[in-house]
Amino acid sequence: MAGWAEQASFLAELDPDARRALETLKPMHVPARTTLFRPGDAAQSFVILLSGRIGVYLTGRNGRELLLYSVTPGETCVQTTLGVLGGAPYSGEAVAESDLVAVMVPPAIFETLMADSVAFRHFVFRAFADRLGDLMFVLEQVAFVKVKQRLALALIERADEEGHVALTHQELAVIIGTAREVVSRRLEALVSKGVVANERGQIRIINRAELARMARAADG
Repeated sequence: MAGWAEQASFLAELDPDARRALETLKPMHVPARTTLFRPGDAAQSFVILLSGRIGVYLTGRNGRELLLYSVTPGETCVQTTLGVLGGAPYSGEAVAESDLVAVMVPPAIFETLMADSVAFRHFVFRAFADRLGDLMFVLEQVAFVKVKQRLALALIERADEEGHVALTHQELAVIIGTAREVVSRRLEALVSKGVVANERGQIRIINRAELARMARAADG
């Protein structure tokens, strides 16, 4: 995959020296469902994601999981950035939600780029700020938004063009920060209203307009 940095549109502003330094590194293919790091692990590299999607999860003492944020191409992982910059161990778990193509930037190269390349520094900190925004959104959703609204939004965001959502009730519960039983009850209510249909291994959206209305509805 020669010239991968030139093909990555989100790195278009990089100076030639930074691009050449990155292109000495070879992209890696990572299969779906691979665990990339676990709580307590030390950050070994800064990840530049070229394709696919990574989910970063937090597990509570009661064993319940919460999706903190997702990482897609052009975005970075808050925990990885903190780990490489400051040596902080991971507190969450990252899982490949699909097959990935990623470049692992060793700490030595990362530190050199951060020191010498203004454009690379801007990329890292701009993406870091975006992920912090995602974290604040999750906190707001869990603290102040009703489960039915969070579920409606999650279904809309994860549906394909034909309206199919290939997620289990447990996976949806993790995404919106609630229990699987709660999601199952809410989905049953949506099925009874003709908004969605439960199909084998997936959920199909029947009335997207009504689901979008529910996602936008004011809390209370």
